[in-house]
Amino acid sequence: MSSLTPQQEPESRYELDPVEPHDDYPFRDYEPIHPRSRWRELGKKFWVPIAGLGYLIFKFKAVALAIFKLKIFATSATMLVSIAAYAWIWGWRFAVGFVLLLLVHELGHVVELRRQGIPASAPLFIPFLGAVVGMKQMPHDVWREARVALAGPILGTLGAAAVWAAGEALDSQLLVALAFTGFFLNLFNLVPVSPLDGGRAIAALHPALWVVGLAMLLGLAILWPNPIIFIILLLGVMDVWQRWRNRHRPQAEGYYSIAPWQRVVVGVTYLGLAGLLALAMSATHIERTF
Repeated sequence: MSSLTPQQEPESRYELDPVEPHDDYPFRDYEPIHPRSRWRELGKKFWVPIAGLGYLIFKFKAVALAIFKLKIFATSATMLVSIAAYAWIWGWRFAVGFVLLLLVHELGHVVELRRQGIPASAPLFIPFLGAVVGMKQMPHDVWREARVALAGPILGTLGAAAVWAAGEALDSQLLVALAFTGFFLNLFNLVPVSPLDGGRAIAALHPALWVVGLAMLLGLAILWPNPIIFIILLLGVMDVWQRWRNRHRPQAEGYYSIAPWQRVVVGVTYLGLAGLLALAMSATHIERTF
């Protein structure tokens, strides 16, 4: 191995000769490029239309107040909030379909209420709790209340069946999964305890069946703890207790007094719809592949 003499040792590699400009590498004067923040651009795109909308609302306050008073605005606004909440978990496509299925279900109640001449509000959506329809007054008796209660799951089942048919025709697992969720939603609503539809319908058979519904909800709460189930259970206990206390009042006795054939119609409809929904859920269930 050869060695280098001191005269042959190279200069330190950290000492660089200054580069002189020449024709091949001329010096250029330029300003350094500062890339624009993508978040800043997105922020501007997001806030500019909002600021413009705020300005228009400020300029046309009277028109804005009139729009806010419309029932359709309240419904659409709560729908959008619910879609945003569900999209956070399931994605926006599924969220839109799910909220539309909720709307179809609630429209069943609205149609039957108005058919009976009872003023009803437009549906209002509550994220993770579903939707509600306000009644200006109660139906005249438990037979009419049962018809209002069952109209929601009946129309909701038809809506889910239409989504199922579209899913099979288009070979879309998303639509089939939506149909399954719609069938489950309507079947869960048939649990025989108020404030669910099943509780309002089953009262036409006998109010004591609410105890069965409370036991079912309690079992679900123990097996699958869920805040929503606990809320429904609490509301169910309060409603059952209130109705039980008022059971001997003349007005309550008249409310629950209906013809035997009406009880039969409610019972057959209730059990038939529950069985149909269970079969539909089984047919639309998609096994996980992971």
